[in-house]
Amino acid sequence: MEKICVAVRLRPSVSQDSLHGTYWKIDHNRISLHRPHGTPISGNSYAFDHVLDESCTNGSVYELVVRDIIHAAVEGFNGTAFAYGQTSSGKTFTMNGSETDAGVIHRAVKDVFEKIHATSDREFLIRVSYMEIYNEEINDLFAVENNKLPIHESLERGIFVAGLKEEIVSNADQVLKLIKQGEVNKHFGETNMNARSSRSHTIFRMVIESKGKEMGENLSADSIRVSVLNLVDLAGSERIAKTGAEGTRLKEGKHINKSLMILGNVINKLSEGVKQRGHIPYRDSKLTRILQPALGGNAKTSIICTIAPEEVHIEETKGTLQFASRAKRITNCVQVNEILTDAALLKRQNQEIEELRKKLQGSHAEVLEQEVLKLRNDLLKFELEREKLQMELQEERNSHKERDQRIREQQMKIESLNNLVNLSESLQSSNQSREQDSVKNTHGEDFGGRNKNHEDGFVTPCYKAPPNAFVAKRSDYSMPPEFSPLPDAFSNVADEDAWLKLNKGFIADLDSLQTTPARKVQSFPFNEITPGHGLSNENHKQEIQNLERQLEHAIMEKNELQEKHEEQILVNKKLMAEISEIQQKQRAIEELPEKLSNSLAICKEVYIEILSSLQSAKDDEKPSTTNFLSSTSEIGMCLFTTLEAHLTTATNDSLIQKQYDVLRANINNIMESLMLSETSKGCAEDDFLKESLSIELRDVKQRCHGLEKELDSNNQRLELSKQEYDNLERELKLMKDERDSLRKMVSECVERLEMEKELKETALKELNNEIQRRRDLGEGIKRFSAAFTARHKSFMSFNSEIMSKTEELRTNNNWVVVPVPKSLGG
Repeated sequence: MEKICVAVRLRPSVSQDSLHGTYWKIDHNRISLHRPHGTPISGNSYAFDHVLDESCTNGSVYELVVRDIIHAAVEGFNGTAFAYGQTSSGKTFTMNGSETDAGVIHRAVKDVFEKIHATSDREFLIRVSYMEIYNEEINDLFAVENNKLPIHESLERGIFVAGLKEEIVSNADQVLKLIKQGEVNKHFGETNMNARSSRSHTIFRMVIESKGKEMGENLSADSIRVSVLNLVDLAGSERIAKTGAEGTRLKEGKHINKSLMILGNVINKLSEGVKQRGHIPYRDSKLTRILQPALGGNAKTSIICTIAPEEVHIEETKGTLQFASRAKRITNCVQVNEILTDAALLKRQNQEIEELRKKLQGSHAEVLEQEVLKLRNDLLKFELEREKLQMELQEERNSHKERDQRIREQQMKIESLNNLVNLSESLQSSNQSREQDSVKNTHGEDFGGRNKNHEDGFVTPCYKAPPNAFVAKRSDYSMPPEFSPLPDAFSNVADEDAWLKLNKGFIADLDSLQTTPARKVQSFPFNEITPGHGLSNENHKQEIQNLERQLEHAIMEKNELQEKHEEQILVNKKLMAEISEIQQKQRAIEELPEKLSNSLAICKEVYIEILSSLQSAKDDEKPSTTNFLSSTSEIGMCLFTTLEAHLTTATNDSLIQKQYDVLRANINNIMESLMLSETSKGCAEDDFLKESLSIELRDVKQRCHGLEKELDSNNQRLELSKQEYDNLERELKLMKDERDSLRKMVSECVERLEMEKELKETALKELNNEIQRRRDLGEGIKRFSAAFTARHKSFMSFNSEIMSKTEELRTNNNWVVVPVPKSLGG
């Protein structure tokens, strides 16, 4: 990467008026604008690679700025040097020079051939061409008939002008003669600022091809270097009010200013960063298209910016210096343009192989030792890496084992819960059958007499006693023998739906599960048997049949419950999917305030930028427009402030929602801990822990309730803020429409100002012509007055002579004197 070399040259002053106004001061490589009494003006100081004053000659310019590019072109690098500046600032003088002080082009041509003669190991072929860009059309200055030439691009030649005549030359005199012939075909014109003004951009191009001479095993003998050297003399930027151009000159000036403006845009884009530059408009002008390799491409480039010292040209000089400052930041990727043939590539590869073979033969043992050491070091590194990977693998296996152990524990818990559910179902069926038996035994007194010696005479034929473990888990106190574990009613049994929820993964509040209270059953005496004992067997059979029907009905209910359970599992899966979708939407809603704040900040910046541009473009003579813009600015800032406040409230609401979610998770954890404590320990030692957790749970629920209320209020405020935001968006749309109308008004005002400016320029031109005519008329009147005065004097002398002669004749002859009219005497 190589930066463009930029130099600034200040031409001598052509008038003495600039000595009494502001002036440009040069200090080493810096130029700055100063007031008449010597103090610098802030913001008007520039630094470049070279700053050349009025005393600098073309030879110094060439040595400092262009010489290195010429030598690099002979060595195979592309090179470009061009002069830029306003009209009459000295560009053509710098590039072409005079008879006493040769310009850059003449010195470069001579230097190229001197460098070629000094290079004895290469053969050279030089081709030259000379073109001009006149009114955006390319003309060949070596062949006048070649006009309106097109620009083409190919992989082999890059960007080139098709049909351009190229002359093969062998010495500098031949090239200079061709240049002189081309200058005859160049377009020049006369303006108020320059008697010989260039009306086109000219590009003198040298294509330098070189090849190494056949000398032994020289690799460069078959490689060809091709470099292109461009020496450009740009036409100067013009102001119609100063140049007085009209007709053809006006058309030429428009094309010149357009191409220079596009060149400035290209320089401006290239001076920006790679990410910010975007599209570079090389194709908008033929000048920038031809100079594309020199601007950000593969070429060494130097720019000579010429400026004028007069005070009337300060604005144009500032524009030139700003152009030079931007060009200084451009970097090019420079490399030798070398074309290798197949023979050259083969020779180069053979030479590299021979060099490697010699190195291998010369230090074979050392190379082997180094290779062995390198392999040992690599082996140690691999061993260390292998041990490290084994340790990581062992850790991963341990983590897998722990994970499997946790999974097995969870499965055991699930199985225990399933067992509890099954026990609860069997208990319910046994309770139903036992209640029926108790009703029957109440009416059959003979059945109670048989169980006189038993402490509990209630016997159910199909009753299956629950295991002791279940009785121990379901009872919180010791039970005397006369109490039965059966419940008084089915409402006191643990809710089956609650156990199903436990089986599906839901966590229920164990405080709602009721323990089975003990019930005292009265024992009937054995000796109180009624005579109706013969009917007891039939009753038992009927009762057994009824119980069998009830058992079948219970089995059917169990199957239905199992089907409902499976359906509930599917519903739960759907609910979980919906919950995940809702959570994603919730996350998107939580991110919405941040996105809205970012978009609001961007809208605010755009709004401020638009207001600043409108305020900069407003007409100072219309106070109504100023007041409207100020009021619009205040309203807009107020609206943006309100939006920011509402977005801040929404962000706080999202934070409160997050706190609510955290509290809800804590509540779930507490409920899980309560569940574990209730299921794992049924002793009285956990009562204190249960009470403390219950108190904590109540506090957390209260806090959660408060947060829910606060969240609801914040959601209401958020809805209100959304409505206000919609209203503000509508107002912003209206303001955008007003902005567009204002832009249209401003553009119309600018067009009217341009028209008035043109009218003023034409009127000023006519006024200058009228003043010049009056001056000429005044000079004619003065000449006429002088002639008239001389003639009057001659008439007076002639009259005096006549009078004297008349007096003499009258005195001598006594003639009658005829008076002379006064008109003759003037």
